[in-house]
Amino acid sequence: MVFISLRRGISFGLGSSHVKKPVRILVTGAAGQIGYALVPMIARGEMLGPEQPVILHMLDIPPAEVLNGVKMELVDAAFPLLRGILATTDVVEACDGVNIAVMVGGFPRRNGIDRDTMSKNVSMYKAQASALEKHAAPNCKVLVVANPANTNALILKEFAPSIPEKNITCLTRLDHNRALGQISERLNVHVSDVKNVIIWGNHFSTQYPDVYHAKVVTRGRDKPARELIADDKWLNNEFITTVRQRGAVITKAHKLPSPLSVASSACDHIRDWALGTPKGTWVSMGVYADGSYGIPTGLIYSFPVTCRNGEWKIVQGLAIDQFSRGKMDAAAKELVEEKRLAYSCL
Repeated sequence: MVFISLRRGISFGLGSSHVKKPVRILVTGAAGQIGYALVPMIARGEMLGPEQPVILHMLDIPPAEVLNGVKMELVDAAFPLLRGILATTDVVEACDGVNIAVMVGGFPRRNGIDRDTMSKNVSMYKAQASALEKHAAPNCKVLVVANPANTNALILKEFAPSIPEKNITCLTRLDHNRALGQISERLNVHVSDVKNVIIWGNHFSTQYPDVYHAKVVTRGRDKPARELIADDKWLNNEFITTVRQRGAVITKAHKLPSPLSVASSACDHIRDWALGTPKGTWVSMGVYADGSYGIPTGLIYSFPVTCRNGEWKIVQGLAIDQFSRGKMDAAAKELVEEKRLAYSCL
């Protein structure tokens, strides 16, 4: 374990006239490619804003040489918001007092999920859940990034019962952002002018990128994305396939599993959760299903949500056509099967 306090008076926010207590943020798998991309983004303020000091808790498996190298680089970068660094291979130490946990470490599936891979993830997430349960700060917020993200989050929820179910989420913001990007390229508009796509379900082959409610700002007015694209064949086929398979295509081209975009979307997820979504805009988050839209309870499933005052809320009342219903149910079915496999490994 290595802890470094980077300056005295660590509770003073940058550029602020009042005292701000640092937020402790845990990143597991911090020495990996995604973790390496993520920790400087957090230290620079891309997760919680330019006035919020942070203390980074970085966890990885032994040996710790690479992790200590990441720690040294963070020190050398002299990030003004970074008030301390804990670099450790001990899960209990890593979870102590954390306010936000970003769970990047795991055993990723390849083309599918087999019992051996699931068993390894169940074992890891049981241990990490237990440590968070006993040692994290009250009201700790958790984002699971490592795939199978929905089911890993569900396992974590089961073994950290004192953490409210509303505080355990998984990452589908990457797919949400990919969908925004595809629409912006198709219409040759800035991505910030596209909003309210939805990722239903999971971060895998049955996820459903939905544009039925998406809007594009044109001359100061919101217009339906489907109307502007005017190509249902593309939207119902190529668009969906492109978003679903984007990670595999990037990995083939870049030889890396899209660490930059994963890290950026993790920051987006936490930032909107903590600081709120813009009025009239929703985002996609994997959250505990409460029966909304006919999705079975007991799953972590991606829904459209709005965020305010550190809380998320599922957007209600959206019309669901027959095409969307089938895609949403297929994603739920896959998650039910994953859950069954995971529970068989307990």
